[in-house]
Amino acid sequence: MQRVQQGDLVEVIAGKDKGLRGEVVRVLVKKNRVIVNGVNIMKRHRKARPAPGGQQIPAQIIEFEAPLHLSNVMLVCPDTDERTRVGFRFTDDGRKVRYSKKSGSVIE
Repeated sequence: MQRVQQGDLVEVIAGKDKGLRGEVVRVLVKKNRVIVNGVNIMKRHRKARPAPGGQQIPAQIIEFEAPLHLSNVMLVCPDTDERTRVGFRFTDDGRKVRYSKKSGSVIE
């Protein structure tokens, strides 16, 4: 189980986008990175290239969200709306759940 999961609201705590919040779109587990919606926007220039059917696709500039390292984001507690550290505990029925270290509430 990961500390940050897809669909979580996170806040950036380091880098050029420090202080911005966004929803986690994707978690890259093997690289310890996350892609956050609307944060860390990069631009990629693409050359003009041929398309099927003999047509030409024009040159363009594509904007996309680049991955952030997990250490540069913190989870936002749904109860207190503040950033918090994440802990793990087991419920009475034996399930492992995440909880907010700041408020103590379970994060679903």
